[in-house]
Amino acid sequence: MAQQRLVQLSAQHPTSTVCLLGTELAVDVAGAAPRGAASFHAQGTAGVKLYVVHEGGTTKLPSSVARWPLTAGVELLLAMEALSKDVGDEKVRISYFAEDGGVPLGRAMLYLTCVGGSTTGRDRMGAPQHPTALRSVSQRVWTWGPEGHGAVVLVNCDREKPEPARRGDEEANTRSYEGLAHPELVAPFPPDLKDMSQLVLRTRGPRAIFAGHRLVLHVSYSDADKLGVFYGGPGPSTEGYKHVLGGQKLSYAVKPSRHHEETIFYVEALSFPDAGFDGLLSLHVTLLDSAEKVPACGQPLHRQVPPCRSPTASPPQGLLETPIFTDTVVFRVAPWIMTPNTLAPAELYVCSVLNNQEFVVAVSALAQRAGCPVTVCPLVENRRDRWIQDEIEFGYVQAPHKTFPVVFDSPRDGHLKDFAVKHLLGPDFGYVAREAPEGTSSLDSFGNLEVSPPVTARGKEFPLGRILVGSSFPRFGGRRMAKAVRDFLVAQRVQAPVELFSDWLAVGHIDEFLTFVPAPDRQGFRLLLASPSACYRLLKEKQEEGYGEATMFEGLKWVTKRSVNEILADEKLRSFNAFAQVREGAGVGAGQGEAAPLDGLPPQSCINWNRDVLKRELGLAERDIVDVPQLFQSDGQARAHAFFPDMVNMLVLGRHLGIPKPFGPVIRGQCCLEEKVRSLLEPLGLSCTFIDDFFSYHALEGDVHCGTNVRRKPFAFKWWHMVP
Repeated sequence: MAQQRLVQLSAQHPTSTVCLLGTELAVDVAGAAPRGAASFHAQGTAGVKLYVVHEGGTTKLPSSVARWPLTAGVELLLAMEALSKDVGDEKVRISYFAEDGGVPLGRAMLYLTCVGGSTTGRDRMGAPQHPTALRSVSQRVWTWGPEGHGAVVLVNCDREKPEPARRGDEEANTRSYEGLAHPELVAPFPPDLKDMSQLVLRTRGPRAIFAGHRLVLHVSYSDADKLGVFYGGPGPSTEGYKHVLGGQKLSYAVKPSRHHEETIFYVEALSFPDAGFDGLLSLHVTLLDSAEKVPACGQPLHRQVPPCRSPTASPPQGLLETPIFTDTVVFRVAPWIMTPNTLAPAELYVCSVLNNQEFVVAVSALAQRAGCPVTVCPLVENRRDRWIQDEIEFGYVQAPHKTFPVVFDSPRDGHLKDFAVKHLLGPDFGYVAREAPEGTSSLDSFGNLEVSPPVTARGKEFPLGRILVGSSFPRFGGRRMAKAVRDFLVAQRVQAPVELFSDWLAVGHIDEFLTFVPAPDRQGFRLLLASPSACYRLLKEKQEEGYGEATMFEGLKWVTKRSVNEILADEKLRSFNAFAQVREGAGVGAGQGEAAPLDGLPPQSCINWNRDVLKRELGLAERDIVDVPQLFQSDGQARAHAFFPDMVNMLVLGRHLGIPKPFGPVIRGQCCLEEKVRSLLEPLGLSCTFIDDFFSYHALEGDVHCGTNVRRKPFAFKWWHMVP
């Protein structure tokens, strides 16, 4: 039984109240007792269940005890099990007696009207829930997991029709479509209603009760700017919907229909979870009791409400309204979810600039083999900015009734900064962005933002994977991704971020030393890590086989050729790519369970640091990791960039891989680096295509992955089934 409400009585005049089906009322028997009264007798009509709570337990009335003492330990409770047909059609009479009994000293009459009511949101099966009583636990509390419950609401971050005129205080460069079409400015476009979640208000019982009561839908001030609620009347038409709640509107008086038990509202969120907002939004409906009432059946007229008064009109000035009951529905805002390489590609994006036509042809041909559509951003739109991976990251949002892609625009703001808004944002394609008021660095580009496939680490399941971002750790005082972006990613909760160390790189992006590819066994994927030590082993092997004079970069004009012997003899290069070591006394037993890198932070040491973090945070074993031969060289400022095209910086389209062509030593007619990578990946069922990006991307400190972007299909797993 739900929480009790106390009803006060009067021995001077009848009292009337509303009882909600499935709830209890506590009756203030002692408060109406006349002077000299020592006991009471309670009697109700057939539709009322009466109980006396006393020191010996609870007794249902009528009972063998005719009169009950008016002491502090005795309470009278009532409940009703059927809806009323008329106002005040059930009643309770309380008779008061002196100590010697005899004739009652006085009586108090309570007229009751039983109504049914609930507010419910769309549940996780896509249909409205049907609680049996108000204050249903399943609606007031949002819980995670396959057995959890609670409603889900999507952020209005797409654009169903041309952009509305902005208010004067809105900047022209607004960076997010979270609620940009403010609900108080425009009526919802009909397709928008399909994105919204339903809030269903059910009212059952005599409609005349609302002549003396008001039903109010309301929201707290702290939630009001994060949602919009719309209502279009009792009919099925989607025309005429208006904004009734949210923004400056904190309450709305509901007018229950004479012919429909359900009143349906449409709810949208205007903000994603973020720092200071946990993603939970509460809507409340309260039945207010005014001092003016319609008289109950058989009850004398007392301050009768004039017939012309509207049930939804505001009460007369100075008239006190008191809440009878409140119901609450909690919605959780659907998080933004990233998609890993292991999910099927839905669309490939690449920019066409002055010197990359062959590259565009090559990646388009790869996409065709993978059955993936291609969108080429022309020069007039990209304005010579080819780094589409750095500008945006694709993800999606999902509710039981709707799923659509949402592009996350980085604070990088290169010449591609308008591409997402002008060419991606649209019907069922959302947009979100975060600013970096402290200023941006290269680490704010989204080549520095990746996500793992689903993993289990230290007994904790991450069915949507974990977000990976590069940082300055453990180099203190270095570059770090903008706090606003990191806060946003953490607040989504479903892909708990892991910070890696990428500041050792000149560009500083984690896609320069890692990627994931699908695999048929183990966890369903492999982590590929760039490995200078693997590269030196391969080159040493070729030298010992007698191919020391084979050279790198054959066929490339204006590029210095380097033989295997020369590379192996280059102590400066070898030192820069030093194999991982740890300081004496450091490592797993050093107090933090982490290996400490060498002074000077050579690439292999930095990669091994990240390897340990990834194994721990993603629950990986060595068998889940593939070392891809790669060398790095100094940029002259204590940071690194790839010595030859960075092969882990690849494009993954299902089993089809677009790998930067490394231009390694050609031995027996084949590039030995390509041959090695094929031997590592083709046994996994992967198809390796090596793409020449040397002058169009690599020479500009990027490679294939940096110059492409992939929108992928969503996870089959529903995010609300997980437990963060």
